[in-house]
Amino acid sequence: MKLSAPIYHLKRKAKRLSREEGIPLHDALDRVATTEGFSAWSMLAAKAAAVTPADRLFPQFRPGDLVLVGARPGQGKTLMSLELAVEAMRSGHRAAFFSLEYTEKGVLDRVRAIGVDPVQFDKLFDVDCSDAISAEYIVKRMAAAPRGSLVVVDYLQLLDQRRENPELTVQVRALKSFARDKGLIVVFISQIDQSYDPSIKSCPDVSDVRLPNPLDLALFDKTCFLNKLEVQFRTAS
Repeated sequence: MKLSAPIYHLKRKAKRLSREEGIPLHDALDRVATTEGFSAWSMLAAKAAAVTPADRLFPQFRPGDLVLVGARPGQGKTLMSLELAVEAMRSGHRAAFFSLEYTEKGVLDRVRAIGVDPVQFDKLFDVDCSDAISAEYIVKRMAAAPRGSLVVVDYLQLLDQRRENPELTVQVRALKSFARDKGLIVVFISQIDQSYDPSIKSCPDVSDVRLPNPLDLALFDKTCFLNKLEVQFRTAS
């Protein structure tokens, strides 16, 4: 049975319901679960936790991969990337989240939104929200990272926003070379152009990636695009 929305959206719906109707949160959660066809929230949560897209995708990644995760706002691309980081850490690898979009608190709040306590991975998870983030900065910070570490860059289109940074293509090539040399997995979160029309295509693809500056998208070994509950994963031929 498919959920009508990602589980974190359903949790928000339950919190609103709890506030609006003055009922305990657990009652609100159960009521939301009923609308999804489950007798209780615990049953819905168990179903949602059984297999996630990140569970399926992470085993397909290999050291040295450059991965693009793209979606329109609110479709879960950041949460998907964090779920991939969690899968890496559950496998005993380190993960790092470099964000030009969020504060450290914002990133950790989003980790909690997917049902994970960041303290659980305290020694494996690094969050860096410096304004200085660029390919060179990431390479320096991850120079000692062990093989198999997963790096999330949030997000692709902001990497060259500072004039002193190299062009986007130069930075992505540098990170691709670094990933291959060190055996890291680098995941780029990407914006999708506003021209994307879900009534024409159920899910965006590489042709819909917003590129204010030129970039050879063939540099990416794997791509993952999201829209609503659909996830399309492709490996470069």
